[in-house]
Amino acid sequence: MPKKRKALTKTVKRWSSDDEQLPPKLSRVKQSEMPPLLCFDSPVSLFESLIQPMDREVFFREYWEKKPLHLQRSDSSTASYYQSLFQLSDLYSLCSQGMEYYRDVNVVRCTNGKKEVLNKEGQVKSSVLTKYLSQNKATIQFHQPQRFKDELWRIQEKLECFFGALVGSNVYITPQESQGLPAHYDDVEVFILQLEGQKQWLLYTPTVPLAAEYSVESGDRIGSPTHDIILKAGDLLYFPRGTIHQAKTPAGVDHSTHLTLSTYQRMSWGDMLLDVFPSLLCDSSKTDISLREGMPRRLLLPQAFTLALRRLASVLRSLADEMETGKLGVHSTHMKRDFIMNRLPPYSQQLLTPCELLCAYLYVFQHYLPDEAPELVVLVLHSLKNQRESHMMGGLCVEEEERDISRFPLSHLQALRQLQKAEHLAVAQLQLPTDEAKLNLVLALWSESLLHVL
Repeated sequence: MPKKRKALTKTVKRWSSDDEQLPPKLSRVKQSEMPPLLCFDSPVSLFESLIQPMDREVFFREYWEKKPLHLQRSDSSTASYYQSLFQLSDLYSLCSQGMEYYRDVNVVRCTNGKKEVLNKEGQVKSSVLTKYLSQNKATIQFHQPQRFKDELWRIQEKLECFFGALVGSNVYITPQESQGLPAHYDDVEVFILQLEGQKQWLLYTPTVPLAAEYSVESGDRIGSPTHDIILKAGDLLYFPRGTIHQAKTPAGVDHSTHLTLSTYQRMSWGDMLLDVFPSLLCDSSKTDISLREGMPRRLLLPQAFTLALRRLASVLRSLADEMETGKLGVHSTHMKRDFIMNRLPPYSQQLLTPCELLCAYLYVFQHYLPDEAPELVVLVLHSLKNQRESHMMGGLCVEEEERDISRFPLSHLQALRQLQKAEHLAVAQLQLPTDEAKLNLVLALWSESLLHVL
């Protein structure tokens, strides 16, 4: 007779940022030498310390997506910490690392209300940037500095966990009495951190509230400014997407350096509907024959199409009822996948806390095998192996086909959800039919550093 397998007694633990030690195979990144004024205990504490002394609940109730907020900080410690995040000398140092125009740096200037791009071709030289600033009065825009500055990586990774959305950044360095960009609005929520010098900001009433795309606005459309703000080192300015704005460095200030943190791009309810509705309708069509019935003849002709509106409205109401009662499953497909595949990797190479959107998500989707019938599988994605160097850099991101993605049979879904919810779990408690299946699942996740054996 074959030998009996010993009972499974091991316990596994999901790694979180509360753990004191690191899992095997992972190492801690060296912290910034200057003690941070921000609190990194959790994503919530980080955001609260970023907007202090503003209360977090008051901020989201009265300002978020509603109106601008200017936080003035007069203490020198905040100004010093902000300056440590990025300064002009950092840009000169980075030029030795192969920075390129367009990809890493843009040189821009606002002339007669229009944007003028002064980029050269090839690599950026610090001596040329100095001439741009002093002679051309141009603004240097540096893309995604979190790729190189550890403290920004640390901040933005926590903010991505807090918002559950990608958080990008740009640095703008502008000489005195100069403006880099014309009046415009963005499709992101914006947090401005003034790092060096001062900058004057003019804000205007949105022509497109909560805009879904970037646009330049002409002077005859923006009217008078609603806010005229001088940002000083250590200050923070927030304004919602769609807020028209322009900024210049005042006279008597050698140069201004500010950091723009941006988030919530394409994160509206409309974007969510666009994401979930195609798969929702596809799944419903498989079980509801009325959705597979042909339309009446000539319905696509202009005069007849209005007759379809009542039928379409009825279908939508029926789908809404099934969603609300739980009869119809709703799954985000592209939005969740885009977030987990393109977000920053954990700063300290640990997983996020259970309450703050884990770095491992489960997806159930149709996976088509070549020359075979489609197979429903469970896909496990995580951000541990994401590349910091390509964060928010568009085409530089690794495509899904090139990544090491874990796939499991649909029968493993319940066990995976157990692991996702529990802080500690005995292997024997996994809802799988055999000990071998339980061990194989745990080993697969452990090899990705998603679990630690106690």
